[in-house]
Amino acid sequence: MNRTPLFPAAAGVRPEAPPGTGLRATPRCGTGPVPVPVPAAVRFRAACPDCRGRFELAAAALRLAIGATRRTTFYTFTCPECGASVRKPAGERIIELLTGGGVRTLRLHTAL
Repeated sequence: MNRTPLFPAAAGVRPEAPPGTGLRATPRCGTGPVPVPVPAAVRFRAACPDCRGRFELAAAALRLAIGATRRTTFYTFTCPECGASVRKPAGERIIELLTGGGVRTLRLHTAL
């Protein structure tokens, strides 16, 4: 299993609401979550286990699937160098980084 870390290219930078939008970073009490805009320039470092290429991907190039178990929670992308479809496991920290960076998420688990 390839354990190449996936981190935002700008480490330590958190997305903020643009000035004048009226959006707040924290939800108001009782109103549910408030959307936080993500800068278009957020990029993630990734690596391909097939060609061993290292590159940066925009959030739109990644997909996150959250399943009921660790085995069914993963992220995917297509290698821009060799065209391989890549699937890697996503732990809690990776999920936090990807969702915070605007990666589209699919929830696979269902309530029993």
